[in-house]
Amino acid sequence: MRHTRNVSKRFVAAALTLAALGTGVGLGAGSATPAQAAGTGGPVVVTTGGSVRGSADSDGVRSFQGIPYAAPPVGGLRWASPRPAASWSGVREATAPGSPCAQPRGLPIGTPSTSEDCLYLNVTTPTQRTGNGKRPVIVWIHGGSLMFGHGDLYGAERLASEGAVVVTVNYRLGVMGFLADPSLRTSGGLGLEDQQAALRWVRANADAFGGDPANVTVMGESGGGYSVCGHLASPKSAGLFHRAIVQSAPCATGGSRTRKAAEDEAEAVLTYLRTTHACTEEEHAEACLRRTDAATLMEAYGTWKEPRPIAGTDLLPLTPAEALRSGRFNRVPVLVGVNHDEERGMVLGQELVSGPMPAEEYEPTIRAEFGVRADAVLARYPLSRFGSAGEALATVRTDHAWSVPTLDTARLLSRWTPTRMFEFSERDTPWWAGLKAPSFAPRAQHMAELPYLFDFRTPLFEKPTEKQRALAERMTDTWVAFARTGRTDWPGFRSGGHVQSLASGPWRRTEFAGDHDYAFWKSLGRG
Repeated sequence: MRHTRNVSKRFVAAALTLAALGTGVGLGAGSATPAQAAGTGGPVVVTTGGSVRGSADSDGVRSFQGIPYAAPPVGGLRWASPRPAASWSGVREATAPGSPCAQPRGLPIGTPSTSEDCLYLNVTTPTQRTGNGKRPVIVWIHGGSLMFGHGDLYGAERLASEGAVVVTVNYRLGVMGFLADPSLRTSGGLGLEDQQAALRWVRANADAFGGDPANVTVMGESGGGYSVCGHLASPKSAGLFHRAIVQSAPCATGGSRTRKAAEDEAEAVLTYLRTTHACTEEEHAEACLRRTDAATLMEAYGTWKEPRPIAGTDLLPLTPAEALRSGRFNRVPVLVGVNHDEERGMVLGQELVSGPMPAEEYEPTIRAEFGVRADAVLARYPLSRFGSAGEALATVRTDHAWSVPTLDTARLLSRWTPTRMFEFSERDTPWWAGLKAPSFAPRAQHMAELPYLFDFRTPLFEKPTEKQRALAERMTDTWVAFARTGRTDWPGFRSGGHVQSLASGPWRRTEFAGDHDYAFWKSLGRG
């Protein structure tokens, strides 16, 4: 089977789903409102909505889960901008997370769900307050292509132990968060609006958890990183955060889509519903969409989409790239980075299903992806340079789609605001738990840095070695230090285009542009 880019994404999803099936991940279809009880023993914090009781562990960390930050977007609030959550009396138990937002079965970083009552967040905080009670706040926006995921999957205890208050957020995904049929009259970016509502909740409540509402870092990876690009570009996010961390999400080439693309996608959903007789031909589009259940809507929408907010709206007047080029964005210190081998996991995921890529498929695959530019690409990346065709293809795709536009992103940002850039380049990283050994080393594949920052609630990755734990400790310390000060212990990007390599052993500057053939790709154009 030809190793095309879209096929690769489907296969990696299928392969990694196999790893998720045995981890106890189940269907989260019901309402997740925690019980309100008068139990004792856990720490109690008073929020703007009412009191919540969490839990404390022996490592000096407190956890508060399943706190509503907006009203459930159900009934008449489906596809509406987020509304304030209702307050409650008594003490609300906050020891269990809220339901994941509606999402299909697909990637192991998500949980299949049909729940629309899902706008909850989780707070992890050190037990001891500092002298002035002010700790930096990190708001984590999970990845998953804006189709999968939920905040509570990412255990933030290690970041909290380094001195941060960490908030992880659920937000509407896929068809429930980004459907843009004209009849619905939405911004086309309700998932981004949900995140803004969570940031407003943080501004109002951070101090109650020992955090500093005037020092909030918004942080995301992959789809969550593109959301951070959106917050940098959105006037409606102004003042809601003071630093930004963007991981594996080059703002220079992603983070939004056109209205036409979004409306074409919505029309395809309606066509499916009418073809399958879920709706009648005569039924008005809005009536059809509003009465159709979430499971059917997700079936109509499809599983392997990558929705984005619409540019050219009040929510997102400019694309993130245009905002960075013009300087019309929320200028805060930014830590931006990419993994050295982003696409290795994509190719290896396909190989787990279809077997190693045959050498004779390499050239046809490159020609299918790069057209008239393929001769130049093949000359620059000859198969003879690599141990296998899969490794060669992963290198081409990494340099073209990830490394080059991330360097462009850092260059755009650094013209206007303090910017630090990193490359996660560890070669010995944990592989996916439960999957057979890959045909070549995954190294710093997409998502490989996440086990160094979070402890996953389900065993997605192999257990770390002592060497890997040492790197993780240094990385969490660096991330929290940036959240606290907006600086790192390496120079800013504007000082000669400095890119810091993060790996076991000494951290040092990497020759990023040369390593990823930046000049070659810029001369070739994106085509």
